Amino acid sequence: MKIRRLKTGEEPPMELLLLADPSREMVGEYIGRGECLIAESEQGTIGVYVLLPTRPGTVELVNVAVAEELHGRGIGKRLVMDAIETARARGFMTIEVGTGNSSLGQLALYQKCGFRMVSVDLDFFVRHYPEEIIENGIQCRDMVRLTQDL
Repeated sequence: MKIRRLKTGEEPPMELLLLADPSREMVGEYIGRGECLIAESEQGTIGVYVLLPTRPGTVELVNVAVAEELHGRGIGKRLVMDAIETARARGFMTIEVGTGNSSLGQLALYQKCGFRMVSVDLDFFVRHYPEEIIENGIQCRDMVRLTQDL
């Protein structure tokens, strides 16, 4: 697997990005302001993540997605670890990530990669997404915020 920056003029892998964030509007908005990196293998594009500078010294990992047929193979962890290393190499001091209260696998992954929970944005997904999101049989209502010092 090779991870590279999306080239200028290259279309982002929306089908993958929409796996992690169902709002085409929100993805389109932050992809234009952030840095999109894609993971490729012989099969083509298999994963993606987006880093978005938010404050001086701080970057947010706003989207991490892996092709559904490749879940459970450690690709997501490799993407998150690459995001951490990329942020560190870009001179950021802190990396943050937010995920849904119902995103149980993602919450575990981020903690395994060294992130710590710092806050909860109550009703974030109710306020910002017009349709109800159900994941793991749980309504996704709140955004759990995690952070890691670099």
